[in-house]
Amino acid sequence: MNIIACIKQVPNTTDVKIDSQTGRLKREGVESIINPFDEYAIEEAVRLKEKNPGSKVTVITMGPPQAESALREAISRGADEGVLVCDRPFGGADTLATAYALSSAIKHLGNFDIIFCGKQATDGDTAQVGPGLAEMLGITHIAYVKKIENIDGKTIRVERLMEDGYDVIECGFPILMTVVKEINVPRIPSLKGKMNAKKAVIKTLTAADVNADLKRVGLDGSPTQVMKIFTPPQRTGGEKFSGEPQDIALSIVGKFKELGIV
Repeated sequence: MNIIACIKQVPNTTDVKIDSQTGRLKREGVESIINPFDEYAIEEAVRLKEKNPGSKVTVITMGPPQAESALREAISRGADEGVLVCDRPFGGADTLATAYALSSAIKHLGNFDIIFCGKQATDGDTAQVGPGLAEMLGITHIAYVKKIENIDGKTIRVERLMEDGYDVIECGFPILMTVVKEINVPRIPSLKGKMNAKKAVIKTLTAADVNADLKRVGLDGSPTQVMKIFTPPQRTGGEKFSGEPQDIALSIVGKFKELGIV
C-alpha cells in the first residue's frame, strides 16, 4: 500500500509576527514547525503502514528549502521518505495554486492508495488544499475523519466528525482524507527515527520536474491574493458590573437603555 501524507511548515503559533510595511507574515528568523494538524496525518499514515506490512509512507510538502527540516521530522516519526516541492515559480501560491502544484508532484511520483492531510493549516485556516488536491487528482475525498474503522484491499470505512455526531462512510481507493485531532495521538520521534531522518535523502522536485503549467502555479496561478495582514487592535474600554445577580441584571438593562439599545 502506497500512502502519502501532505504536510506544511508554518510559523510557530506562539511566535507569529507581521511585517508592518508589507502587511505579510514574517517568516525569516521565525521558528517554523510542522502544521499541528498535519502531525495527526503523519501519525495515521505511519500507523496504517505498521498494520499493513510492505506499505510505504511518503511525506510531501511544498515550500522553501528550509521546509526540508519538516520532512526530516516526519521521517523521524516513521515515514519512509520525504519529497520537497521547491522552485521559485511556486512562490506566493494561494490554496488553488498550491493544490495544483501538489497534484502535479503526486502524479509525477506515481501510484498511490491513500493521501492523508491535516484538516487545515494554522497560518491560513482555509481547509481548502486537501479537497482541492483531491478534485485535481480526480479521487474520492472525505473531510474531518476521526477514525478509520476498517480497511481491506478494496474498501475503507471511516467515521467523519460532524457537529451533531459522526457519519460512517465506506468507499474504495484511491482516496484522500483530511483528519482531525481526535483520530490519534502523535508519537514522539525515537532515537532510531532521528538517526534515520538525519541520513535520509530528501528528493526535491521543481516545476520542470513535475511538468507544471507555469500559468497555474505561484502568483500567476492564484486567483485570490492576500493584500494585507494585520493584528487587530486590542479592545479597550468596557465596563464591569459587580454585586448580586439581580443588581447586575438591573445595571446592565439600565446601561442598554442609556445606550438606546432597548
